[in-house]
Amino acid sequence: MRVSRFLVISLLSVLSLLGLAIPASAATGKYVALGDSYSSGLGAGSYGSSGSCKRSANAYPQLWANSHAPSAFSFVACSGAKTGDVLANQVGAITSDTALVTISIGGNDAGFASVMTDCNTGSDSYCVQRNQEAQNYARNTLPAKLDQVYAQIRSRAPSARVLVVGYPHIYQLNGSCWIGLSETKRAAINQSSDVLAQVTAGRVAAAGFTFVDARPAFTGHEICASGARWINSVTWPIEESYHPNVAGQNGGYFAAVRAVTG
Repeated sequence: MRVSRFLVISLLSVLSLLGLAIPASAATGKYVALGDSYSSGLGAGSYGSSGSCKRSANAYPQLWANSHAPSAFSFVACSGAKTGDVLANQVGAITSDTALVTISIGGNDAGFASVMTDCNTGSDSYCVQRNQEAQNYARNTLPAKLDQVYAQIRSRAPSARVLVVGYPHIYQLNGSCWIGLSETKRAAINQSSDVLAQVTAGRVAAAGFTFVDARPAFTGHEICASGARWINSVTWPIEESYHPNVAGQNGGYFAAVRAVTG
């Protein structure tokens, strides 16, 4: 029996008024996950056949797709990606029928991976200098690159909901770590996260997208926090250092995205 569109809309309205949940899959279209290692899930293991892109089965995009059953799911985030890589290799996955896009990008453009290496091998003053250099890049050069990425996303999917996911603080200051980087280095690294969040949030607002701030999502779970740590410290493989672990992808990123999307 064919059910009229009016009847379906009426039924959904009644369910909403009664406070009854509507299955996510009933209203979830195509989902495309773009971005760098924080979206691919580097640090959370279970990378399957994704090669150097390190797409984890524990990454927040995969967790969201598992729980919401989108009509189609394209997971193209890749470890090491910069804005240029998103434009060249990832945005092609977005089609006009895309309903949701998530992305984290910008950290590699600003060189934060090499900053972390320099902070581990250099002096306090050198670490501070390298962070200041990355912050200057984020303020002065990154905005235009983010604008290009966001414009391409909007052009390819005019009606999509776009969530731009930020980066967490790496350290809890005055925390429980007795060895490792100095407090001066930790503060400089966290300040870089703040600058990147400020710059990204500004460009996201200009694009009409939604910024998902990872800093509050990870509060109390950074390196040196007394609670369960959701970010790897120096670990092996070394590339997984300073990235969210399984708990961070789930309790941090997935929870933050789900708080926006339902």
